[in-house]
Amino acid sequence: MEQKITLQNNKLNVPDNPVIPFIEGDGIGKDIWNAAQSVINIAVEKSYDGKRRIIWKEVLAGEKSFNINGSWLPEETMNAFREYLIGIKGPLTTPVGGGIRSLNVALRQELDLYVCLRPVRWFQGVISPVKEPQKVNMIIFRENTEDIYAGIEWMQGTEEARKFYKFLKDEMSVKKVRFPETSSFGIKPVSVEGTERLVRAAIRYAIDHQLPSVTIVHKGNIMKFTEGGFKTWSYALAEREFGDYIKSGKLIVKDVIADAFLQNTLLKPEDYSVIATLNLNGDYISDQLAAMVGGIGIAPGANINYQSGHAIFEATHGTAPDIAGKDIANPSSLLLSAVMMLEYMGWKEAARLVENVMEQTFKEGKATTDLARFMEQGHPLSTKEFAKELINKINNLPIG
Repeated sequence: MEQKITLQNNKLNVPDNPVIPFIEGDGIGKDIWNAAQSVINIAVEKSYDGKRRIIWKEVLAGEKSFNINGSWLPEETMNAFREYLIGIKGPLTTPVGGGIRSLNVALRQELDLYVCLRPVRWFQGVISPVKEPQKVNMIIFRENTEDIYAGIEWMQGTEEARKFYKFLKDEMSVKKVRFPETSSFGIKPVSVEGTERLVRAAIRYAIDHQLPSVTIVHKGNIMKFTEGGFKTWSYALAEREFGDYIKSGKLIVKDVIADAFLQNTLLKPEDYSVIATLNLNGDYISDQLAAMVGGIGIAPGANINYQSGHAIFEATHGTAPDIAGKDIANPSSLLLSAVMMLEYMGWKEAARLVENVMEQTFKEGKATTDLARFMEQGHPLSTKEFAKELINKINNLPIG
């Protein structure tokens, strides 16, 4: 009998054998998925003495789906994520030409996955370009449905662009477009509701994990009604719903301009724990912080709707078709995204087990080539060898 994860009284109800849909992914997706899946299965079995097991259900999207049924993102796949609440995916190709602008964005928008969650921490043994990477330990809450992800744009030279400029000039008295005939236009919507649900999730996360601060990152000094509104509405929400935590000193809510924040993360990263920011800022921030701890190859990610319970965990890098099938791709991003999934499910013992054996392996200088080549006395492993190393370490641990 199928066991589904459900949401009851705003809490996830996770059975011992939940069905979890997965998308293998394009390019290196097959390589890294097989590796990650095998490690997660062993970690769950070891952590719970065989009493828990994930029932994996493959669903199609991307090139594999298009080649099989002519659709980049079948409705059956969307229905599976709706029905089973939690899923995981490898990297997907963005279709060229018309139709879906981005499969990843389509999934997020269709399920209203309004939080892009990007934790960033350093693993011992991984070479970093900064002197003290151990000070980098942040959780980024990036708004996932508004700002530039709304995709409202008009290309220069089109009738739509001309109409839009005419409206700006004639109806709104806008005179600051310097080259109207050759300008493309874009709109970034930022709402009170979108801001509040993101910041509420960030603050609750900080409280639940006993983290000291939430930092609102914005560019409100220039974009006063969108980014500035984000800052104002964030503070108002924090004061209204979490005032007792702030007054008691259990939580600090602060803000910083985006460009200053990027500088500060290099100079004093220890000052920040949970970050709440809009979509474009979050894109820059999450990738810079990932680079500070070793690169996007070990950067996990999740897209979550905390109200409905829906969540899709994913590798944050691309499909890397040039190395697909060569057994050299790094599965760490997908593995750590699966760790996030286990944490979200409440299976924290299995999550910690995977993290611990990964760090132990890195400390020994063992990793896929992209990481091992920078390690002192690094020992490069293939994708399969890396997974086998982790599995052997798990199997060799005492039970309990």
